[in-house]
Amino acid sequence: MNLDRRLLHLLIAARGWFAAAVASGVGAVACTVVQAWALSRAIGGVFLRQETLRSVSCFLALFAGAAALRYALNWLGAAAGARVAERIKRDLRDRLTAKLFALGPEHVAGGRSGELAGTLTRGVEVLDAYFAQYLPQLFIAALAPLVIPGVVFPRDWLSGVILLVTAPLIPLFMMLIGSTAKRMTDRQWQALSRMSAHFLDVLQGLPALKLLGRAREQADGVALVSDAYRQATMQVLRVAFLSALALEMLATLSTAVVAVELGLRLLRGGIGFELALMILILCPEFYGPLRALGARFHAGMEGVSAAARLHEILDAPLPPQSVAAPAAALGQSPSTIPHPPLTIAYSSVSFAYPSRSAPALASISFELRPGEITALVGPSGAGKSTAAKLLLRFIGPDSGRILVNGADLAQLPPEEWRRLVAWLPQRPHLFHGTLAENIALARPEATAADIEAAARAAHVHEFVAKLPQGYATLIGERGARLSGGQAQRVALARAFLKDAPLLILDEPTSALDAASEAAVSDAMQRRAAGRTTLLIAHRMATVRTAARVVVLDGGRVVEQGTPAELLRNADRFAAMLALNVEAGA
Repeated sequence: MNLDRRLLHLLIAARGWFAAAVASGVGAVACTVVQAWALSRAIGGVFLRQETLRSVSCFLALFAGAAALRYALNWLGAAAGARVAERIKRDLRDRLTAKLFALGPEHVAGGRSGELAGTLTRGVEVLDAYFAQYLPQLFIAALAPLVIPGVVFPRDWLSGVILLVTAPLIPLFMMLIGSTAKRMTDRQWQALSRMSAHFLDVLQGLPALKLLGRAREQADGVALVSDAYRQATMQVLRVAFLSALALEMLATLSTAVVAVELGLRLLRGGIGFELALMILILCPEFYGPLRALGARFHAGMEGVSAAARLHEILDAPLPPQSVAAPAAALGQSPSTIPHPPLTIAYSSVSFAYPSRSAPALASISFELRPGEITALVGPSGAGKSTAAKLLLRFIGPDSGRILVNGADLAQLPPEEWRRLVAWLPQRPHLFHGTLAENIALARPEATAADIEAAARAAHVHEFVAKLPQGYATLIGERGARLSGGQAQRVALARAFLKDAPLLILDEPTSALDAASEAAVSDAMQRRAAGRTTLLIAHRMATVRTAARVVVLDGGRVVEQGTPAELLRNADRFAAMLALNVEAGA
């Protein structure tokens, strides 16, 4: 019957409103009984006993009052159901957002952002019908049939038996079609997720598609996935319409059986007119909650299908040490956030990605000292970015420890630790907003003077001053209106503005020309004073600014020392420098 134990558990947060929705539905059924009695009494009085309008006016007033109360209860039930759905959707979005932040960027990067966005928006939204309509109607359909037979049985046991025998046919039919309908609904949801993911991929890759002359083929691809979703939706609708037809036919035939037996008995004098009329009026109302449940059955099934994907996100295991392990469980005293300056030591740290055969890092050990720039160099895939992700607490080491002023980084609260870190990623993300908003992302309370000072340090102010709107210029999604070098400098200004004691720079000059690289390198040296700086770089012109260099290869530390010492050894670092000189880097 489309009952999901974990979705039902969410009702606890809104149990008051849910109880109000169910009670309103049952109360509306009780009002129907009053209406049927009052109407049959008024009609019987007029046509059988020739009573006047005045003598039956009290029954007509009772009928009108019950109708008004029934309308009010139906409205209250719908409003209460909407409150239930609103509360649960808000709580669920909060939980999903918190879980995604806890999982970190590594988990999000492993999927398709379009599919994930569709799950967090449309996937949560379809639960509206499940909680606001289907679940309340399910409980009403279970309780309401007890009201009408409770009135009919003491007065006419034969009609009551017919009602109780025919009533289970509707939920039985719903259960029979449930498995087929669920498969089709799951297929529809998967088609929607693929379509959302594919369409976002096409939009994000539109420049490359136009350049490569593949835009038309991708448009055809969008049409194909859209058609797959259309076909899946039409299959679900066919089942929904056929099941609705069958349910209506069952209810109509059941009502007809009651009507025939009442008519035959009425002709023979086996039942009174007023009682027969009241039962005949109540009969369609008896099947009404069950028919309404059938109509909302498919909405509930779509909610259960969407919830399966939501549960996958909520059940995803957190990365190792993504939260500080309880210190007491480890026999340690709780660690407090260390005070700057920060000395950071990698001690035999290893890490392996589940999707790779070889470890990304294999027992690496080196030290980051305050007031110095430590450069991490090596070929692509050597493990440089992985070492930075470990320091950012996006992932946790499989073995070994990272010590911050002697304290184990794994024992520090991640959010508090990240307040001490300013990070420039290899591919910085700029949001659709103004230049000032993007620079001030880490310090929203920063003044215009603070923003301009950070921009000048990162050599952003030079090109901003030439823009008509200056720092109020909208830069588009992912900084689309900026060049690669300009976007990189804006992200560097963001890192400078945070003014954190630990600065992590991942390829900060990869998109800059030689003159800009020299200026930014000079700015980095000034910013490194009193701070601990980790610089990841391929370009040797940037590495020369470092006080110490750590060379990684195959996930291992193969060399470390000052640039001068490594050049005298004429080993890996010297070979890399020679290659860069030949390439003009």
